[in-house]
Amino acid sequence: MTPLPRGGSFGLVVSLALSLAVLPDLRSAADAGGTAPLITTFSIVAYDPDSREYGIAVQSKFFAVGDVVPFAQANTGALATQAVGNPLFGPRALELFKKGLGAQAVIAKLLADDPDRDSRQLGAVDTKGNPATFTGSKCLPWAGGKTGEHYTVQGNLLAGPQVLDAMAAAYEAARGDLASRLVQAISAGQAAGGDARGRKSAAVLVVKDGAGYLGLNDRLVDLHVEDHPTPIRELQRLLDIRHGQLAAAEANIHLDQLGNAPEGERTGLIENAGAAAERAITVNRESDTLWWLAAQTRLLGGDRPGALEAAQTALMLSPSWPRLPEPTRIELGVKPELVDVLREDDDFRRLWDALAVQAPVARKQPAQDTAE
Repeated sequence: MTPLPRGGSFGLVVSLALSLAVLPDLRSAADAGGTAPLITTFSIVAYDPDSREYGIAVQSKFFAVGDVVPFAQANTGALATQAVGNPLFGPRALELFKKGLGAQAVIAKLLADDPDRDSRQLGAVDTKGNPATFTGSKCLPWAGGKTGEHYTVQGNLLAGPQVLDAMAAAYEAARGDLASRLVQAISAGQAAGGDARGRKSAAVLVVKDGAGYLGLNDRLVDLHVEDHPTPIRELQRLLDIRHGQLAAAEANIHLDQLGNAPEGERTGLIENAGAAAERAITVNRESDTLWWLAAQTRLLGGDRPGALEAAQTALMLSPSWPRLPEPTRIELGVKPELVDVLREDDDFRRLWDALAVQAPVARKQPAQDTAE
C-alpha cells in the first residue's frame, strides 16, 4: 500500500475511507473517495487434472495478501481477485462455477455491473480446468495476464511482462505436487522483478475434496506469510513443514494397517511407512514428533542404530518428553514399547533418565537465512 498521511482531519478522513473500503458490503472505490487500498501483486491460479486439486499462489507488497486474493473450493474452481480486489467476488464465483458457468463467463458476470471493473484484476479456473484472466484498463502498469493449459497468471504494478513469462515457464517446467509448483512459479516471478514496489506477504492455497484436517474440509494447503522481508522463502519453509505433516500422515496410515495385515503384507507396509517417515524428516528436521515417527519405523525395519539416533534427535529438540505423563506420550505417538526397547541401550537410558528429573535447557534457535 502507498503510505498515507497521518494526523489531522485529512488523516482521519483517509482512515475512515479505508475502513469503508473493506466493510462487508464492499463499497466501490468511487464511493470510498477513490482510496481503496490497491493490491499490487502477481498470482497464479491453476487446476491439476491428475490430483483434482485447485490452487492459487500470490505474492505482494500488500500486507496479508492471502486474506483478500485467493478463493478456491474442491470440485468447483478457483479465483484470484486483486488490484482493487473484491473479496465478495470469491464466493460469488464459486457459486457460479457450481451452476456450470465457465471461467470467462464467470468473470464477465462478476464485472457486468461493477462500477470499478476498470480497476479490477481477476484470474479464474473453472470446474473443467479452463482458465481466464482479466485486467482492467486502470490497473497500474505494468499490468496484464496470460493463460496456459489449466492455469492463468496475472499481475499489476509489475517490473514488466517478463514476470508473467517467467511464472508461466516455471510452472510448466515444474515437477511435484501442485502447491510446490505454484510456489516455484511465484518464486520465478519474483526473480524476474516481481512487484515493482517490493515484497511483504505471500500465500498458497490448494484444495482437494476431504483433504483437510480429519477430512472435514478441503484445505490441503492453506499457508500465509503476512509480513516478511523474503515472503516466498518463508512460504516455502512453511510448505516444507506441511509436506512433513502429510508424509507423516501417510506413514501412520501404513502403520495403522499393520495390526490386521496378513504376514505377507507386513514387510511392504513397514517399508512404505519408513519411506514416508524419512521424507517427513527430510523436509522438516525441526519436528520432534517426526523424529519419533522415524525412530518407530526404523526400529520396525530392523535399523536399531538408526532408531536410537532418531530418538536422541527428538530428545535434543524437545527434552521434556521423559517428564510427560505416559498417556500423553502415547497420544502423541510415542508408545511405551518403543521407549522400552530404546532404553536397552545404556547411553539412551542415561539420557532419558537424566531428562526425566532435570529441567531442560532452552535450545537456541538457529538464525534464519533471509536470502531469497
